[in-house]
Amino acid sequence: MKKVYYLSTCNTCKRIIKELGIGDEFEYQDIKTEKITDEQLDQMKELAGNYEALFSRVARKYKEQGLKNKILLEDDYKVLILQEYTFLKRPVFIINDQIFVGNSKKVVEGIRMNL
Repeated sequence: MKKVYYLSTCNTCKRIIKELGIGDEFEYQDIKTEKITDEQLDQMKELAGNYEALFSRVARKYKEQGLKNKILLEDDYKVLILQEYTFLKRPVFIINDQIFVGNSKKVVEGIRMNL
């Protein structure tokens, strides 16, 4: 399985996809127009180890909702991601049984090595 969860309005997501030169061999899911399902998020969690690894603390709503001042548990991360797509750290690439979350140089290099 080769899949990427991304946001079509995110310049960073578009840049990484273009930089990696991936095409039709990947299934694309724009998380704004096609919401992440509970099942999909659970699959990501199994590969990533926990929901927190999938959670974006740089989302505007993280600060707006005062979440940095709260203690969040695993279930909280899951609920927040399912409620609001911006809480998913992106892009998320799943290549076979490996997951690559976020846009750091190390993550992008990991994707490149597994293409």
